[in-house]
Amino acid sequence: MEGEDVPTFECKSNDGSVISSTDLLGKKHVIYFYPRDFTSGCTTEADEFTKAHAEFIDAGIQIIGVSPDTVESHAKFCSKLSIPYPLLADTDKIMANAFGVWGQKKFMGREYMGVQRSTFLVDESGKIFKAYKNVRPKGHAQKVLEAFIK
Repeated sequence: MEGEDVPTFECKSNDGSVISSTDLLGKKHVIYFYPRDFTSGCTTEADEFTKAHAEFIDAGIQIIGVSPDTVESHAKFCSKLSIPYPLLADTDKIMANAFGVWGQKKFMGREYMGVQRSTFLVDESGKIFKAYKNVRPKGHAQKVLEAFIK
């Protein structure tokens, strides 16, 4: 996906507003996909992006989180963790499929379909210039910020 245009999308966020790929043209942004609200790894990742939010804003970078959870779940997650950036409710997995992050997963010998934790860095022209797959949440937000600033 690196070097390609960001897939076209339109999705409801935690506050009920709709955010689309065209809304983000002309802005640097991070789109990170995570499996589920209120799980340990996802909470760590969201918290790290929240703590670094001011640095992202100062650098002119919008953060957007995406998971298959509902708008209501995202609203509660944002409220509990004081998340200042939008979380998109990809309940039909349209964005996850478009970005290639919906797929087979394994946990404790059980196979199932789910979101593979991934992050996409997008420039002002809407091109993905860096993609991270199978992300480890700890320290990831800082890595993303450094990739933008380089």
